Amino acid sequence: MPLQSWPTAYWPDGTLKWTAHAVGPEAGSAKRFTLAQGEPAKPAHAVKVTREHGAVVVDTGTVVARLGTGGSALVRSVTRSGTRIASSGRLVLLRQGRVGEGDKGSEAWEDFESAVTKTTVEQEGPVRAVVRLDGEHRRGGRGGRDGRGGHGWLPFSVRLYFTAGSDAFRMVHTITFDGDEQKDFIRGLGVRFTVPMRDESYDRHIRIAGEGKGFLTEAVKGVTGLRRDPGAAVRAAQVKGVKLPDPATWDERVTKRLHLIPEWNDYTLAQLSADGFTLRKRTKAGHGWIPAGGGGRAGGFGYVGGPSGGLSFGLRDFWERHPTQLDIRGAGGAEAEVTLWLWSPEARPMDLRFYHDGMGQDTYAEQLEGLEITYEDYEPGFGTPYGIARTSELLFWANESTPSAATLVEQAAAVRTPPQLVAPPEQLHGAGVFGGLWSPVDRSTPAKKAVEDHLDFLFDFHKGQVDSRRWYGFWDHGDIMHTYDEDRHNWRYDVGGYAWDNSELSPDLWLWYAYLRSGRADVYRFAEAMTRHTGEVDVYHLGKWAGLGTRHGVQHYADSAKQQRISTAAYRRFFYYLTADERTGDLMHALWDSEKTFLVLDPLRKVREDTDYEPDPHALSIGFGTDWSGLAAAWLTEWERRGPQWKAARKKLLGTMETIAATPNGFVAGGGLYDIDTGKFAVPEEKKVSVSHLSAVFGLVEMCAEVIGLVDMPEFEKAWLAYCRYFNASKAEQKAEYGQDFGNLILRQGHSRLTAYAAVRLDDEALAKRAWREFDTGDGYAPSLPWKAERREGPDVLNPAEEATWVSTNTTAQYGLAAIQNLALIGDAMP
Repeated sequence: MPLQSWPTAYWPDGTLKWTAHAVGPEAGSAKRFTLAQGEPAKPAHAVKVTREHGAVVVDTGTVVARLGTGGSALVRSVTRSGTRIASSGRLVLLRQGRVGEGDKGSEAWEDFESAVTKTTVEQEGPVRAVVRLDGEHRRGGRGGRDGRGGHGWLPFSVRLYFTAGSDAFRMVHTITFDGDEQKDFIRGLGVRFTVPMRDESYDRHIRIAGEGKGFLTEAVKGVTGLRRDPGAAVRAAQVKGVKLPDPATWDERVTKRLHLIPEWNDYTLAQLSADGFTLRKRTKAGHGWIPAGGGGRAGGFGYVGGPSGGLSFGLRDFWERHPTQLDIRGAGGAEAEVTLWLWSPEARPMDLRFYHDGMGQDTYAEQLEGLEITYEDYEPGFGTPYGIARTSELLFWANESTPSAATLVEQAAAVRTPPQLVAPPEQLHGAGVFGGLWSPVDRSTPAKKAVEDHLDFLFDFHKGQVDSRRWYGFWDHGDIMHTYDEDRHNWRYDVGGYAWDNSELSPDLWLWYAYLRSGRADVYRFAEAMTRHTGEVDVYHLGKWAGLGTRHGVQHYADSAKQQRISTAAYRRFFYYLTADERTGDLMHALWDSEKTFLVLDPLRKVREDTDYEPDPHALSIGFGTDWSGLAAAWLTEWERRGPQWKAARKKLLGTMETIAATPNGFVAGGGLYDIDTGKFAVPEEKKVSVSHLSAVFGLVEMCAEVIGLVDMPEFEKAWLAYCRYFNASKAEQKAEYGQDFGNLILRQGHSRLTAYAAVRLDDEALAKRAWREFDTGDGYAPSLPWKAERREGPDVLNPAEEATWVSTNTTAQYGLAAIQNLALIGDAMP
């Protein structure tokens, strides 16, 4: 079948490591494909990309799209068989300068539209074409938010995907917040198309998805349910969505009164919460809205058009990303306007202000006291959303006529769950990717089965918590909570650092390894949503903190700890290599020189004993744990992908590996002084012991396994194996090796996987046995726990929910990683 392939990563020797593959509609409903070397079949109509008259033109063989290179329209027109289906596809934004309190006040809105500043063709076929459009939102597509021309805001990056032979195209839409959260309140954020309406009003069809396979099925001018019957064939045709018979064949009691039947021009479906949507319509502006239904969770899909053609449109994760909305306006006129609102203008304005006034925490001492009680690391000015981003996915179809009910159901399902080609676990495992730290699910012994069952319980429990606790919303979807409050029978959503998890202790890694080994679609979709969230919302993409992420908190950007451990490419690599998602590739490339952030923000500023320390580009204090693992992930990924800076990234990775290995005590030393110019750490003479329980739990284990498998550097491996061997060793063993012990460390269960790794690399059976003891008797989840949840009902909880008071996200992530990696590394040594 037709196939387009391209490389996404290389092994150090230049051979292919990861490749990406796109297929077209010919894939149909096939469940299995075999990929082999050779010449792929040619598409019947290869997608073609040309540049003409200031536009980029994409022809799939079924539809032709003219894309903008300037102005407000990203998509100037979409035609099928010479018939224009849609035009003027642009981004829309509503802003207000204040938020009224309670029932007071009415704020004026300002309108903004997209202004395209750059258009880049990234792929030109033959099966798939990708075009990226960058720009910002401006007043009327031109001016600024303060009325001064040329000053736009809310930059966007949009990719449009086209496939040979397909009548559909996909949009991946990213905005980055660069406003002042005290006066830039987003009232509405959306994507808008104009749809020509050529058919008679009784042949104009409206289709809006409700829950499941439910649909509102109507015409702009309805001929069903009238006092006089136009005829069964007429009524059936309108419901079916086909052109009505010649009106001369109708009952004349209807035809002579057609002008007295209202035309329903406007429709709105608003999903303002995860649990409810409302649907209404009206004849025209200035007249009242009529309720047209409602329900719980809408599919986020609709259609407007007629027998001469029409546009299907959908927004993925519609109810999960509430408040959302679908609008159809002017369907009775020459042109209808369709708007997919990523933020509904009927909701309260987007309020990104910090949630408290600081409570007098003006000094580091006071802030550390706050950390002691709410676990929140507050600092004035640090709880800013400036630079956070959000990516959304949309799908559109240019239909030659109104689709059948069955086709509409299929289109709506594709919006909800886009098809994804994947390789099976056994093949991925055989390729040795991601450090060799995982293996396919194995229930071959009672002991292994017990651990596998525990892993399944933990995933299913957290998946269930997302729904029962309603962890949804535009900025929140994809994240989970950090710690449970058993007194309130709720997660600590309002208690400082115990609220949103923001990748704390690597749930991202746990989920991706859980998917790799199981191939479970629900695990994949859960991990995908988390990657979309944590890579965008929890990380800064603009401003002085670009390249850093924010520690866990009540708001995703609230905490003052801005660190590499959250922004790390280690959490994005899985999704990128499994899907070739270009946006995720952008995020990882942006991190290749993120060590420069240490010049503007010292992560240890509040607790550093050396009060004279000043960031120096030739002597930056960088930890070998959470800091270096994040930097190493970005450098390795840039090198593997052969990105624009891959040679510089390789130099930094190898240079830091060499100097960590040369540092007395290696990883046990805790950190060093890094030179941006040389890409190396200074090698001190003195031996130092500085070990933290956090160093290895944000991707260090996984990145060390990868680079050791890729780079022949025995001294680096030796340094890492020493850390792995001694972290969980007895204090006496630590003191005998290093002259002092490591202190009272925690997360011993999670660190059992370090012991297991050392056991395999050193071929040490005693270490393997020790690793399983640490896993079973460490400070995480014990085998003796109930490993089940209890049902809670009101009035204890807001909504019925499963409760397992012994579960915390930190422990789940580390237990999950330890279980998966121990099974892969030393499964045969399991007692």
